[in-house]
Amino acid sequence: MIRYSLLLLSLVFFSFTVKASDTLTIVAVGDIMMGTIYPDGKLPPNNDCSPQLKELIPILSSGDVTFGNLEGVLTDSKTGMKKCNNPEICYTFGMPTNFVNCLIEAGFNLLSLANNHVGDFGEQGRKSTVEILSKNGIRFAGLADYRPTNTFIIDGVKYGFCAFASNMGTVSIKDIPAAEKIVRRLADSCDVIIVSFHGGGEGKAHQHVTRKTETYIGENRGNVYDFAHRMIDAGADILLGHGPHVTRAIEVYKDRFIAYSMGNFCTYDRVNISGVSGLAPIFKIYTDKTGKFLKGEIHPTYQVKFQPVRIDPQNRVIKVIQDLTKVDFPEMSSVISITDNGELLLKP
Repeated sequence: MIRYSLLLLSLVFFSFTVKASDTLTIVAVGDIMMGTIYPDGKLPPNNDCSPQLKELIPILSSGDVTFGNLEGVLTDSKTGMKKCNNPEICYTFGMPTNFVNCLIEAGFNLLSLANNHVGDFGEQGRKSTVEILSKNGIRFAGLADYRPTNTFIIDGVKYGFCAFASNMGTVSIKDIPAAEKIVRRLADSCDVIIVSFHGGGEGKAHQHVTRKTETYIGENRGNVYDFAHRMIDAGADILLGHGPHVTRAIEVYKDRFIAYSMGNFCTYDRVNISGVSGLAPIFKIYTDKTGKFLKGEIHPTYQVKFQPVRIDPQNRVIKVIQDLTKVDFPEMSSVISITDNGELLLKP
């Protein structure tokens, strides 16, 4: 009887360990801009970025993959900076190269460089960013001339990553057939495909997913709904959106997770973080080894200007995501539930 009980216990333990090892964890956040070298006075005290993410390290570092959008470049030089007549209304995002240490300490191992600020310091800024990230082992993609895609292996799982935006020097979100080819090529050799996209209008007037092509200040910012669905049709598994500087709805399409915008996650200065613009999620997404969505968590954060990012005890961004998803994707009511404490649970 004792031997039989031990056998049952070992079988239960074996089943649990197999199930645990077969589950992947992807942690994802939106825009990261920890201060800029231009204009003067826009860096944290003592040029120390480490307090900004300190409270969140246990969550951020818990992913097999931890992703963010690097909203700007890593550079110590103002060479190549875009022309600016009035520094106070010129948004040029260049973080000192030593700020890469804060990204490493927080657990980031995957970044998108496809956004509208990657060209703020010209070719010098892009090259500096590529060099510092490569030197420190942080994977990235999204630049047409450097690394449009990336593949890597973690714990025996091969990931493919690609990133898209509507801006010069990035891989285009607007050329969907070309993007589909990129995803299909990755899907031919990888287990899980992560796709990042920087698209849609900006600000609280653009929180909704319109399912149409969006323009902002006369610029075509893509049709993020059509893009996300077609990437999944082509073989993508996880779609991570950013760009609108506000949080948007989520969707599960063909058992694959889509975050349409993850908002301003860590933006020390020069970015509007008033109201809903200062609320952002940390998504913790669980998938199987084929990228199929199993469940998720929303860890709510908020920002106050010049202060570290904090966990929000009021859970405000969870309510934002609940409301937007209900309005923009009413069909999700039969697919996924978003609980008041941030659990993302598939419905039977």
